[in-house]
Amino acid sequence: MTSALTLPVGGLAPPWPETPPGADPLPGQLDRWLAARGAELVAIRRHIHAHPELSNQEFETAALVARKLTEAGLAPRMLPSGNGVICDIGEGDRVVALRADLDALPLPDIKDVPYRSTVDGVAHACGHDVHTTVLLGTGLALAQLAERGELPGRVRLVFQPGEEAIPSGAPRVIAAGALRDVAVIYALHCAPQLPVGMVGVRSGAFTAAADTVEVKLSGPGGHTARPHLTADLVHALGRVIVDVPALLSRRVDPRAGLSLVWGQVRAGEAFNAIPGEGSVRGTLRVLNRDAWREAPDLVTELVHAVVGGTGAKAEVRYTRGVPPVVNDRMATAVIAGAAGAALGADRVVEAEISMGGEDFAFYLEHVPGAMIRLGTGVPGSPVKLDIHQPSFDVDERCIGYGVRVMVHTALAALAAGTF
Repeated sequence: MTSALTLPVGGLAPPWPETPPGADPLPGQLDRWLAARGAELVAIRRHIHAHPELSNQEFETAALVARKLTEAGLAPRMLPSGNGVICDIGEGDRVVALRADLDALPLPDIKDVPYRSTVDGVAHACGHDVHTTVLLGTGLALAQLAERGELPGRVRLVFQPGEEAIPSGAPRVIAAGALRDVAVIYALHCAPQLPVGMVGVRSGAFTAAADTVEVKLSGPGGHTARPHLTADLVHALGRVIVDVPALLSRRVDPRAGLSLVWGQVRAGEAFNAIPGEGSVRGTLRVLNRDAWREAPDLVTELVHAVVGGTGAKAEVRYTRGVPPVVNDRMATAVIAGAAGAALGADRVVEAEISMGGEDFAFYLEHVPGAMIRLGTGVPGSPVKLDIHQPSFDVDERCIGYGVRVMVHTALAALAAGTF
């Protein structure tokens, strides 16, 4: 089976390369496998959803994944921390890696469903339960191909903890050997904005770097009647809030997509007293890797320049979050063609750039790869769900679609031999 995508995606001109020969499983084989195991995968997803674990606490989820892989005759290995899993399938020097994240968010689950979270204040509101289940299903399907000698290489499953944390889990997983011998890596992310059965692909910038900026100001306070005897911290904070983002827009190439947005301001208690200290916190997001690397020094320089004339003292705390996800051109072409083979070319659309952060970016600092969006929305539903909301849920048919795409992607990448 071959597929060609006819829409331009992320600047990559059509048509997409055809899926390499041998990349498609035997006719009807994946359909039969999903018909036999689909209900089991949904049950696994519901169990994970009902028993969410926060970042770096994913011990039971990791144990469940390892147990299922072991039952399939595979040899998973736990991360030294015990809350992540790496598992190779097949043989060969060239490895194609597939990654999923395990952790949940510190949010309540307000859905009235049988699989509602049983843990107060913790919910899978970002779809990581789906990511984990899709990758597990992909591994189980590939394991059957490997048993019959039909897997033309080695595929590595990476079940990663701590995606939502700062510092996040990807660097620790990489340090544990997740990318050893890996030629290319792929991942998917739930997208409630896309109807179930659709996937979104894009070459180049896919998600933004996401860092935290905190500016603390201090100086002599006093009565609002005599601001000349103070550093007027509130006025100085106002300049930081307004001027620093504005100056950034003139010091950074606008094509870098840099955005500094404040979300928290703290200063003073009394309406007629100028405080002696105050702070402002926000996030800096940027799509360009070079601009991301230069951002800490530039933000610090601008803060001190803006505050310099106020008499206040400034302390800047710039905390790295994650780099931008920049999808490799050829890796994107392979997964787009594979998705077209798995679902039909008309179900593969151009993905929008997101200013959200994703620590899959750390893998792409070492090897080429690509992330795609998996449609999880219910067609015709009047409810517009988004990730990171207490009401988040998915159309569970997305699990089968996700398995199809990732199985085809693994086989296509093994057959491509271009990385």
